[in-house]
Amino acid sequence: AVKGDIHLAKITRVEPSLQAAFVDYGANRHGFLPLTEIHPDYFKIPISDQKILKKLSEEKQTDNNIDKSENNEVEKDFNDNKKIIVKNYYNFFKKYKIQEVIKPRQVILIQINKEERGLKGAALTTFLSFAGRYCVLMPNSLNGDGISRKISDIEERKKLRDILQKVDIPDKMSIIIRTAGIGKTKKEINKDLNFLISQWNKIREKTLKSV
Repeated sequence: AVKGDIHLAKITRVEPSLQAAFVDYGANRHGFLPLTEIHPDYFKIPISDQKILKKLSEEKQTDNNIDKSENNEVEKDFNDNKKIIVKNYYNFFKKYKIQEVIKPRQVILIQINKEERGLKGAALTTFLSFAGRYCVLMPNSLNGDGISRKISDIEERKKLRDILQKVDIPDKMSIIIRTAGIGKTKKEINKDLNFLISQWNKIREKTLKSV
């Protein structure tokens, strides 16, 4: 298993004491999937609660939508509010135990977060991401579109923010522009994004056809 690889997998065991699941994705050792790395769409919970969870997840990761470097006041307000948002997000998870929302033999699409180490199986996530030359596509992410925090120059951030607003991003997907995107045109970034979207569509089609 290599970090970043995507596999169609099956949950083999739900471990209440760890609030995590063990997953068979074809490797020698089963992978480890914590509750916090499971997308709400996989949860077997009432639809009303799924909507609440998605909203909390959105708020938790909303820092990608805020250009904090341009406004110190905004940054201060955001940082004060972020402690509350993160607390609310994790408190929601406390409402459910993993054994109540995830079941053995459930089929999921996973990505390797950390490779196998010694006797430890790989760490997995269901929040997928695809890194291109200039941007990263997150096809099932709950956060908004943003710019890498490593890009600190205010003018560059403004230029990339303008490009980001003009790029056609499919619904329920989000992207982050990488540092390599500095100085690139809308056409170049759009081309990179379209390539990633086509890769994701191929994976999705193959997944739907798989047994």
